[in-house]
Amino acid sequence: MYKRVFYYSGLLLLLLGAFPTYAETEDSVDRVKALLSKVDDLWRGQSSYAITSMYVKTKHYERTMKMEGWSKGKEKTLLRIMLPLREKGTSTLKSDNHIYTYLPKTDRTIKLTSGMMVGSWMGSHLTNDDLVKEARLEEDYTAEISFEGMREGQNIIEFSLVPKIDAAVVWGKLKLIVLADSNIPLVEYYYDEDFELARTIWFSDIQLLAGRQRPAVLTVIPADKPEELTQFIYKHLSLNVELNDSLFSLSSLKKR
Repeated sequence: MYKRVFYYSGLLLLLLGAFPTYAETEDSVDRVKALLSKVDDLWRGQSSYAITSMYVKTKHYERTMKMEGWSKGKEKTLLRIMLPLREKGTSTLKSDNHIYTYLPKTDRTIKLTSGMMVGSWMGSHLTNDDLVKEARLEEDYTAEISFEGMREGQNIIEFSLVPKIDAAVVWGKLKLIVLADSNIPLVEYYYDEDFELARTIWFSDIQLLAGRQRPAVLTVIPADKPEELTQFIYKHLSLNVELNDSLFSLSSLKKR
């Protein structure tokens, strides 16, 4: 059970007099990128449609929501709440670089600012950014394999990652642990800019979704409130479905 972080060993190699050849370094980098690309694409296609539920447990309340979501490419995402009825129709839209939330009770559409992206989404431990982000590990992070082999009875690969200088990400570092044979993620650790653990996401209930084995349950646990959690559960997933660009518009945002 694990998640992601980056650790650069170049200085240590220099001090020890170990000088890997360029080909060896290049092969290693290519392998890491290929493995991370498989993880990135686990829930993605050219487009997607999903039905999910979200269970939130905090010190003060528990709640369950059902929602559906569509995505196309990296820049278009639409999420719409189906249940409970009091929140039905509440939607979040990402279209290119713009992100909006529609509140049916007041018939208001709010354009989210960058500062609002780190705020809680619908009282959960997920942020607005989590729901619409399209960051890719292989593109936005510099990574290496920090461990590979048997641990706790499982053959795993552990990746350590740090964001690239120009990457639009909020985390200081990540640690990702996947099963070696299938590249299915087991756990992911998120660290803040001070490299303190901020949250952990556990992946479980591996089942057939969109034609291949994937974790159906993602459990988010905040480091400062370990007794709380948010579970994001896939009920249905279809990839590479035909979607019209008009679906990702402000007028579509308001549709029930």
